[in-house]
Amino acid sequence: MHTIVSFDFAVGIIPGWHATIFPPYFVAGAIYAGFAMVLLLTIPLRKVYGLQSFITMRHMHNMAKVMLATGLIVVYGYMVEAFFGWYSGNQYEHFMIWNRMHGPYAPYYWALILCNGITPQLLWFKKIRANLLVLWLISFIVSIGMWLERFVIIVTSLHRDFLPSSWGFYQPSQWDWSMFIGTIGFFLALLFLFIRFLPMISIFEMRTILPEAEVEEG
Repeated sequence: MHTIVSFDFAVGIIPGWHATIFPPYFVAGAIYAGFAMVLLLTIPLRKVYGLQSFITMRHMHNMAKVMLATGLIVVYGYMVEAFFGWYSGNQYEHFMIWNRMHGPYAPYYWALILCNGITPQLLWFKKIRANLLVLWLISFIVSIGMWLERFVIIVTSLHRDFLPSSWGFYQPSQWDWSMFIGTIGFFLALLFLFIRFLPMISIFEMRTILPEAEVEEG
């Protein structure tokens, strides 16, 4: 799905979208955001339902490492995107990068860099990965950063396109906020229904760690 969306962006003519880095950049971003969301949900559920024997610290360390690795790929995508805007010699691409960094939406762009590029570097340290509260906070910050990334890609490219007559400044209305909050509520409702009626952990994955699975050798 992310590959298809990234190709849709890449074949567009809008500055900020027409980039060949988008397909791998979006796929890495999907894995990055996915692991952040998994940690964001798993850490409190693990504590509330007493799943420490099934979801161990080894799982937490490995998920944090994958998030760090994919986060570095995403940061590389940010750097390549800025480099293309400068090296291409295209005045529209150059203005798009300058506008992101210094325009009216600059705070969103730099917040994105802070959330997705700088904060996850704490995961290099084992003590940080072993602290579940800090790991949860980093996952929460990354989730915010990935939302900001989508916002920056769409809004900063559209609010200054080729036609000055269509220039404007986007401000979310009450319906935008309602839709945004409603989708979060809908997702949480489905999550709680899943937890209520279906197994949280696949029996296939946990059957080998149960005492009954041990085979005595004669």
